[in-house]
Amino acid sequence: MNAVLKRTAGAVAALFGLAAAGAAGAAPPLPLAAKPETAGFSAEKLRRLDETMQALVDQGQIAGGVTVLGRHGRVVSLKTFGKRSLETGEAMPADALFRIRSETKAVTGVAMLILYQEGRWRLDDPITEYLPELAELRVASGVDAEGRPILTPVSRPPTMRELMTHTAGFAYGLADDPASLADQAYFRAGVLQSDTLDHLARKVGMLPMYAQPGTMWRYSVAADLQGLIVERLSGQTLPVFMEERIFRPLKMKDTAFWAPPEKLPRLAALYDGDPATGKLIPAVEGPWRDVTKPPAAPSGGGGLLSTAGDFARFAQMILNGGTLDGVRILTPESVALMRLNHLPPSFQVTTNGTAGVLRPDQKPFPFSAGMGYGLDVAVAVDPRLSGAPVGPGTISWGGSAGTWFWIDPSNDLFFIGMIQRLGGVGSGLDATTRTVVYQALEKPPVKEARLNTSSR
Repeated sequence: MNAVLKRTAGAVAALFGLAAAGAAGAAPPLPLAAKPETAGFSAEKLRRLDETMQALVDQGQIAGGVTVLGRHGRVVSLKTFGKRSLETGEAMPADALFRIRSETKAVTGVAMLILYQEGRWRLDDPITEYLPELAELRVASGVDAEGRPILTPVSRPPTMRELMTHTAGFAYGLADDPASLADQAYFRAGVLQSDTLDHLARKVGMLPMYAQPGTMWRYSVAADLQGLIVERLSGQTLPVFMEERIFRPLKMKDTAFWAPPEKLPRLAALYDGDPATGKLIPAVEGPWRDVTKPPAAPSGGGGLLSTAGDFARFAQMILNGGTLDGVRILTPESVALMRLNHLPPSFQVTTNGTAGVLRPDQKPFPFSAGMGYGLDVAVAVDPRLSGAPVGPGTISWGGSAGTWFWIDPSNDLFFIGMIQRLGGVGSGLDATTRTVVYQALEKPPVKEARLNTSSR
């Protein structure tokens, strides 16, 4: 084994908590590719990925990060960059804990699908069957002469499908948006700072909607409402359900809604960019974002901590059609349902013979041409239209604290990137890493036999 491979193997061991062979409770790693070429990649071209990440460290754009690339059930590349903390100077460990924020939505989607395949709910059920607090929803259609919102009752309750595709009409309230009466109301009511998920739903039921159900895609509090539905259907809290039905079976030993004291030394420090200098400064956030103690209202939309290794196991489970290491989380049909574009026909046009492309007038939708939306994940419907190098059916998402992933079943690969800078480094790092990865992909004439990582 050459020196480079030895270092990669060591990083994989650290990533999956295998500092000591046979450590109790240690998660077995995904197998390591003998070299990138055995998984269809050029090792020389993959170095551009490392150079891209290291340049961001050298330029002071990020403190550090971790990237993982997997194909055919093997880890092709695992690299760490920079520092876990600029203040302490500690190097970024492979098993660093990251705030994955909105990547939590994909995990919540899996939790919902576990209950779906048990027959607990159906896609076209009205959400009021599970959230009766939302029976009197109204839409903000303008303001009256005194500046008060003009509220119009919704034409019908949103459906579960709409709830899981951000087409239900809810707002988010991440900021006091002057252009959105609904987001202003959510922000001022502290929806995301609610002391329980029940209280969150009651607030939402009293506040104005952004739009009528099914009329547009609007990023929203929908996944937090899904978290409450999981609790009500399962009789468990969202953290307990995810731990028992997803994390423990997949041996995702570090993924949770908070970090206990013994894990805090692995928590990646969070930074922001100084508006005046552009330099990194410690991020300042409200107490509701405190990840050192259990949250009062666990956020299915953005509350999880995870490691690159844990999320690699989650991604591989999706690639395997719902299984990993002989444990089934989802049926293949449920995985296919998650990856299906669920945007309604009224949103779509047919381009180059492919349906499912969002109409230009259906805004705000934050994706390029050829993209759709599945169940709590973005879906590449026709990547040709945007020039994206991914295969059709690729699902992806990212988190506001600087994490991103994509899972490409057409090419049997996944990629996970983790940094901790609010907002990332602009809007292009995910696209840049995609370009580099696929430029390094040299598809072999005969696809390698896949390792048996799924149940038989």
